[in-house]
Amino acid sequence: MRRVLKLAAAGAAATLVLAACGEAPEEDDTSAGGDSAESSEGGEAAGGDAGDFKACMVSDSGGFDDQSFNQSGKEGLDAAAEELGIEPVEVESQADTDYATNVSNLVSQGCNITIGVGFLLEDAIQAAAEENPDTNFALIDSAFSDADFNPVELENAKPILFNTAEASYLAGYLAAGMTESGTVATFGGLQIPSVAVFMDGFSDGVDKFNEDNGTDVNLLGWDKEAQEGAFSGDFENQSQGQTLTEQFISQGADIIMPVAGPVGLGAAAAASEADGVHIIWVDSDGYLTASEYSDLMLTSVLKQIGPAVETTVTEAVEGDFTNEPYVGTLENDGVGLAEYHDMADDVEGTMVTGPDGEEMSLAEAVTMLEEMVVSGDITVESPNSPQQ
Repeated sequence: MRRVLKLAAAGAAATLVLAACGEAPEEDDTSAGGDSAESSEGGEAAGGDAGDFKACMVSDSGGFDDQSFNQSGKEGLDAAAEELGIEPVEVESQADTDYATNVSNLVSQGCNITIGVGFLLEDAIQAAAEENPDTNFALIDSAFSDADFNPVELENAKPILFNTAEASYLAGYLAAGMTESGTVATFGGLQIPSVAVFMDGFSDGVDKFNEDNGTDVNLLGWDKEAQEGAFSGDFENQSQGQTLTEQFISQGADIIMPVAGPVGLGAAAAASEADGVHIIWVDSDGYLTASEYSDLMLTSVLKQIGPAVETTVTEAVEGDFTNEPYVGTLENDGVGLAEYHDMADDVEGTMVTGPDGEEMSLAEAVTMLEEMVVSGDITVESPNSPQQ
């Protein structure tokens, strides 16, 4: 299958090559994984009766309660359903063997648009889109390609992508400025482009802080140049995330960014047992979604998946659906850093040499860095970024 081949090649080259960037923006028990689909109906959408419109979503194996990207996707679908008065249907996958069956079952239910959450659903969504040209599809975190990894444009399928390297660049700079041990770390769930892109940006952000401040903060868990690093092997095994984090802590890391969905909870559990260790969450604001560990959260690298899903569904309901890829960036607010919450005073009170060579607070330096990325003065490059 294409996806298996891509997983083998993902560490060497990105597979996301896009032509354009979009603007910011009666069910059965059919889950092959054993969970029944959830649905609810609303009233009428603005501009007409949308009660017969069915918008559907398939999670990857992390499930919709992953406190990360699956949950964000579901929140976007639910928001669209409430606003437009359409019927949402959400099916959880228990394993990757469920993806094709779950997507096929939703198509057979008459879903007007079916959205797959995550790179791992590419094969299932692409096959369904090719077989059902009169039905709309969308895929979060991956574009479409053939067996030779060449880009494929499908008239009825929209990629929803995020250049998280830009926001992770800010997070790496922040981590390097806040570390007391001089060592920070990151690890991923699987080595796929939508994971490695975070790690690339984080690495470059650490390097940028070192360059600006004459420091030598060490990064564990990822070698950007070699595209090699630490991975838990999936998005479910929290104990593996805990083990990896314990290893990083034993090597002196005091700020760790897991890019692994629910596996990040294992990282947070390990951090909670150590003194002075903090976590940078990804996808959602971990201070809110993983609130049991809110005191450990330095910040989060946000992917605004929910708003992108809501916009895509709205366009489909209103007859404005296009296959033009949406790419979230710092400029269009599709990615960004969460608030510092309990750590705000510490970040604002840490003095550093900023990107312009002047002394300023770390908070000010991160803001300046963001402005420089948005303006184009700094370009954050990653072989795993969606090409715009």
